Amino acid sequence: MAKLLCNFISYTLKRAVDITVIIPSVTIPESLGMGDPPTHVHEPYPVLYLLHGYGNNHATWTGYANVELYAEERQIAVVMLSAENKFYANHGGDDDYFTFVSEELPSFIQNTFPVSRRREDTYIAGLSMGGYGALIHGLSHPEKFQAIGTFSGAVIHQDEKAPQPMALLKKAVAEKKDLPKIYLACGNDDFLLKANHQFDDLMTELKVDHTSEFIDGYAHEWRFWNLEVERYLDWIDRQDAYANKKRNV
Repeated sequence: MAKLLCNFISYTLKRAVDITVIIPSVTIPESLGMGDPPTHVHEPYPVLYLLHGYGNNHATWTGYANVELYAEERQIAVVMLSAENKFYANHGGDDDYFTFVSEELPSFIQNTFPVSRRREDTYIAGLSMGGYGALIHGLSHPEKFQAIGTFSGAVIHQDEKAPQPMALLKKAVAEKKDLPKIYLACGNDDFLLKANHQFDDLMTELKVDHTSEFIDGYAHEWRFWNLEVERYLDWIDRQDAYANKKRNV
């Protein structure tokens, strides 16, 4: 496993930005001869852009969840950024996180790391605020993502001027866009449960291809997000060279 901490100057945000990138590599069992012989990358890796929640940063997903293990097992690259508490949207001035996430970050990743440029191999997901971010980006640019994942997502923004996932979904359906498949998960004790049910009902009404899970015993918490990010990685319909080749780590 290779986990890389990158700090680079963003021309969109006009300041340094921290990101964590996981790139599958040789595992300890492989290095000891207990698996297939170690190989260099033959094909670009699929990539998941994994967004953090309010108050978190680029390091929080790997601190509280087993993202490195899940990514290594499934041979998928994962990109995690620091977006402050800006909801991955455009706040004016030097806080245009929407353009940073939709344009600059993928360009930097694709030109720096061995990841695929194909829509079929590109995914976005997030928790809470990150679930909101995944929805607004995936629904605004459906041509870029194969699937969207939202875990305990803030699917309704309190600021009426902010992009609203429900409105974006209705617009995309009305324009007959080829939407990514959507995976929605929320704990039945989560304070965002009602809003997530509303979004699920809307997807059903609009006949949007989606999977929803509402699970007892979980609130707005990391044990749930750790569970769901693994389920999401197993749910996505992969078409890359590493699909269905789960490794021992």
